[in-house]
Amino acid sequence: MTSQTHLPYCGAPPDPMTLLWRWNLDPILLILLVAAVVAYAGLAGRASAVRWRRACFYGGWVLGAAALTSPLCALSVSLFSARVGQHMVLEMIAAPLVALGRPLTIFANAFRRSRNGQQSSAHHRHGALGPVVVFAVVLWCWHAPGPYAATFHSDVIYWLMHATSFGAALWLWTALLESPREHLGGFLAAALATTLQMGFLGAVITFSARPVYVAHWLTTGAWGLTPLQDQQLGGVIMWIPAGVIFLGAIMTALAVAMRQAGSRPGRGQALA
Repeated sequence: MTSQTHLPYCGAPPDPMTLLWRWNLDPILLILLVAAVVAYAGLAGRASAVRWRRACFYGGWVLGAAALTSPLCALSVSLFSARVGQHMVLEMIAAPLVALGRPLTIFANAFRRSRNGQQSSAHHRHGALGPVVVFAVVLWCWHAPGPYAATFHSDVIYWLMHATSFGAALWLWTALLESPREHLGGFLAAALATTLQMGFLGAVITFSARPVYVAHWLTTGAWGLTPLQDQQLGGVIMWIPAGVIFLGAIMTALAVAMRQAGSRPGRGQALA
């Protein structure tokens, strides 16, 4: 059930016959997406970022842009599971790929150069506790029934959800992927804590006895799902794939550490 006076940002709930035509071609969104890529390309070239990192950034940005502009946007109006799937693409696939491109470091260095008028290659690393906590708070907030419903009645709140969710995920993945090798324990603790809290939220949603996301109470039938089945599917999507991705990150970090255990570790060198 959605507001009668305000259509959700992605439009009216689609039906299976029209979904493939429901692309989101919001000119402001497209301009922002292109501007971000152009800015990164210019600054990354000036900073001589390695090619594979730039490729990761572009790949992640394309996936993120597809999640926001493809028919998945419209489908997320009808199905909670589609909205969760959109979030998982942005936070669990696009965000780590973008983070591997080191955009935060590149933009921060460019800002320092513009202020100081000189080259700066400082790369500040902070602990992962802050990003882990912020990501968890943002995730639980936007999946609470009240804030979730508000995104269907206000475009500002809808984009606040996406901006804070992707921003928190980017900060988290940057902290994890830029974690020095000697801080492997901190990396493992942060990744495991995030895995557990996401899995717990997914389990809470999956095993809820009743549907709690009012916006989808009248929109799931066209897709052969009851509101509760849709909600359970969304919980599983958050629970299992996200856990697999973090498990993969943990196993990769352990493999790198084991491979390099016989060699002298370089201080401050990142896991990624």
